Amino acid sequence: MKVYRQLAAFPNLLTLLRLVIIPFIVINVLGGNYGWALGLFVLAGVSDFFDGTLARVLKQHTQLGEYLDPIADKMLLSTLFMVLSIMHKIPWKYTVLVFSRDFSILMVSGVLYITNTLRDFRPSIFGKLNTTAQIAAVFFVMLHQVAAAAWVTVARRIGLYATMVFTILSALHYIWLTAQRLRANDSTSATA
Repeated sequence: MKVYRQLAAFPNLLTLLRLVIIPFIVINVLGGNYGWALGLFVLAGVSDFFDGTLARVLKQHTQLGEYLDPIADKMLLSTLFMVLSIMHKIPWKYTVLVFSRDFSILMVSGVLYITNTLRDFRPSIFGKLNTTAQIAAVFFVMLHQVAAAAWVTVARRIGLYATMVFTILSALHYIWLTAQRLRANDSTSATA
């Protein structure tokens, strides 16, 4: 019953909507309907903004939402990086970098969680900047297919470069943070 109540919380329903939108964005990208794909991507972004805002306003902050929201974000962005690379709209080097970082963080976090070594995996400022850069990159890559104005081309390039820079910085920052947290856990265990 508790899971159902968490699932039925309005902010979590918006997050689930974001997951449902993903295949429709992909279908439109694969079909070359970038206007529709871009519109659905913006809709997904609006739902992301409102699920967090409504969780605070309605006091419907749930543990399910804490896990579901970043999963929906990663699913959306990773899927679009992959599909846009397949369609030759994003060079593969960016997609490989994004996937390598995310996969590495997921594997290390999973091992640390399973072994009860560490359970604190809050996003860092560089992780948030990385997500913002990825959103901008995907947005401008798709906008470039709809309106190839010079400023859109520049914004697309900046979004992709920012993704590369913040992917590397956030990976290094997560390594440093994890080392700090593990050291702090060791110190706490030694004094207990």
